[in-house]
Amino acid sequence: MREYVRRETVRSMACFRTMPVEITPDISLPERDLTWSFVRASGPGGQNVNKVATAAQLRFDLAGTAALDPAVKQRLRSLAGRRVTEDGALIIVARNQRTQEGNRREALERLAELLRRALVVPKVRKATRPTRAARQRRMDTKTQRRATKQLRGRVRWDD
Repeated sequence: MREYVRRETVRSMACFRTMPVEITPDISLPERDLTWSFVRASGPGGQNVNKVATAAQLRFDLAGTAALDPAVKQRLRSLAGRRVTEDGALIIVARNQRTQEGNRREALERLAELLRRALVVPKVRKATRPTRAARQRRMDTKTQRRATKQLRGRVRWDD
């Protein structure tokens, strides 16, 4: 009779990188601003899904980080929406991959993409006025539309 041996792979946090997370060549986030937790995920994974915590939850301390200036923090807060908690932490949950490392990589990439979008300074809208020719064209089309609609009315036999 065969004996079945249960094999467990233990992955410690030591196998994950402990260096800063690079967003752009100029900006990188220190590891102390990121907190990881792993939970069981639903979805693909077969029997493994019930016993291994593969879903990654990344918590980024948005309020306490010194790596970003206040304007970028504000844009990031508005872009993140409900993912920012009351205490100023941005939470990203990744559970699409079958492995913990894959979900971790996906969460980091989503955080980096969100930060890259927040780094772009929106263009300031300059108020302009329509030209005289544009106003004239607008009035001409309004007059033409008025005439077209009047023709749709009831036919009168006034001579």
